[in-house]
Amino acid sequence: MGIDELAAAAAAMLKQAPKGWRQLGGGDLNVVLALDLADGRAVVVKTGPAPRAEAAMLLAIRSADVPAPRVLAVSDRCLVMERLESAGGLSVAGWWALGEALRRLHETPGIAYGWECDYAFGPVPIRNAPAPSWPEFWAERRLLSDPESLPARYARRLERLARDLPNRLPESPPPVLLHGDLWAGNVLAAEGQLSGLVDPACYCGHGEVDLAMLNLFGSPGAGFAAGYGALEPGAAERQPIYQLWPAIVHLRLFGGGYVGLLDRLLVAAGV
Repeated sequence: MGIDELAAAAAAMLKQAPKGWRQLGGGDLNVVLALDLADGRAVVVKTGPAPRAEAAMLLAIRSADVPAPRVLAVSDRCLVMERLESAGGLSVAGWWALGEALRRLHETPGIAYGWECDYAFGPVPIRNAPAPSWPEFWAERRLLSDPESLPARYARRLERLARDLPNRLPESPPPVLLHGDLWAGNVLAAEGQLSGLVDPACYCGHGEVDLAMLNLFGSPGAGFAAGYGALEPGAAERQPIYQLWPAIVHLRLFGGGYVGLLDRLLVAAGV
């Protein structure tokens, strides 16, 4: 679907005429538009692998009293949501608010590891079928979900790590709601304050997964730790194990420039 057609379709879903639109940056895997409507509303339109699934994820995040865009309309082709303010980064108070919001998210219980449906990062599937234990879920649904897609030498190291996960990860941490792709680009801020979380890939699992992702390409600012609270013993040792999944995804999506990241994390995980 072309950009003009997408804007017209989204406006029609809201029974409005489109006033103007522009493509937003950051859409490596999906088309994202800022759309202004004739009634004065400013919305965001996004394509994706499963717009209805993403709408359900945003609803789950908002139900946990965590800021995220309100879903205004959804179809099999696109998701229309409110446009949150976004300009600049978080202040100390904003980082504290993010920590507190993430704590609330991770206090939202699930009934099993995984999600009600599979999802995807573009062509990379996210397999969310339940597993009886957390180490088994992380091994089978994440680290070894598609080993044939990786260079053989790295697949073998991941297999060695997967066999040892029962000794490295908690057997049955409470399954809690995860954002699933929590990096700085998916945290919106305005005037230093938290506007909301976007682009979720939700499932239920160990809360440290989101923290590991947030620390992969940077680190949370001052105030975050106070807002989130104390971590469980051993979190630092588990962090590279959890960071391996986004490293695998980046390698598969964007190529060999991420081989070094994958290798460094495997070394940090002791394999």
